Amino acid sequence: MISISAIGQDSHRFLSPDHPASEGRPLLLGGVRIEGCPPLEGNSDADVVLHALTNALSGLCGQRVLGERADRMCDEGQTDSRLYVKEALSLLGDIRLTHLSFSIEAQRPYLADVIDLMRTEIAALTGLPFSRVAITATTGEGLTAFGRGEGIACLCVASALLPRSFPEA
Repeated sequence: MISISAIGQDSHRFLSPDHPASEGRPLLLGGVRIEGCPPLEGNSDADVVLHALTNALSGLCGQRVLGERADRMCDEGQTDSRLYVKEALSLLGDIRLTHLSFSIEAQRPYLADVIDLMRTEIAALTGLPFSRVAITATTGEGLTAFGRGEGIACLCVASALLPRSFPEA
């Protein structure tokens, strides 16, 4: 087996409370509904954690999911970011996912109380044990738009094993 890794990133700004799209729309992070904070802007549910995961999985298999493929899914009414993760997982083939590490940058909401809930959701979604899903959060000391509370950014590193017999492109 050969060890490989890929990084995924995503970010979205918060919708203003008076924006029509924010009515009844929740803030979702890692598949978990977060109360007391406005939703993020996007044509899907704008779950930046699951989008970063989807991008990292795309990096492992070399096939993009977010962009044209996810836009088509959105047009068909499939706005749940878990569907994008499942699509990316289906493209892994013989690549065996072994570990995920996330770093979230946000001034708000306070995330310490929901990190384990996010880990549980992501573990269930990917089939990884809870212990192989790590999530950290930082405010970034207010140095970026995310640290100033304008939105949320997330990085994800995905580690995997590639069979030695994996065909080279």
